[in-house]
Amino acid sequence: MLARPPAKARRRTSASLDRERVGERLRALRKSQGLTLKGLSERSGVALSTLSKIELGQISVSYEKLAAAAHALDADIAQLFDARAAASSAKGGRGPVVVRSTPEDAPSYDADNYDYLMLATDFPAKRMTPLLGTIVARALSQFPDYIRHAGQEFVMVLSGKVRILFETGDVIELGRRESAYFDSGVGHVYLSTGKADAQVVVVMSQR
Repeated sequence: MLARPPAKARRRTSASLDRERVGERLRALRKSQGLTLKGLSERSGVALSTLSKIELGQISVSYEKLAAAAHALDADIAQLFDARAAASSAKGGRGPVVVRSTPEDAPSYDADNYDYLMLATDFPAKRMTPLLGTIVARALSQFPDYIRHAGQEFVMVLSGKVRILFETGDVIELGRRESAYFDSGVGHVYLSTGKADAQVVVVMSQR
């Protein structure tokens, strides 16, 4: 009988598959527009080498870089996580459109400092990006830089404790069921400060 891989190994395998799927969708979107990696790099401001590694599933990157690449392709970032998003983006009609999602069926993406579960990915023409996140990072030194992306951001802590650091020097401490709303164009990072990794719901507006 084969031994079951340890939890960390399973997580690494899952994260690798997530990265590969995101990379494949990014490459497909880019090629469908006849755009080279260099062209996408110039449009998005993301380094060509970084884009190449994303497409090959070799690295996980922040929401900021994925959002920049998606915006440069005039695509909803959800299309990088869920194949259904591309088809649903063309839906129309006047009736109410309701999309339900649960953590169990949400596409995942494990980055170095945050793990994401992308919610409502197949809602057409979304103006917000909702996600369920796990804050893994514990120190500012774990980030190469503050994260910045156009729009606004809302976060509510479901469990654990969260510290939000801004490039301005401002600091916000949040506990369970506390929330914050801020301009996400101002550099920021989330840190877990409790014993366990914090669980949060984050909603980011589009440009």
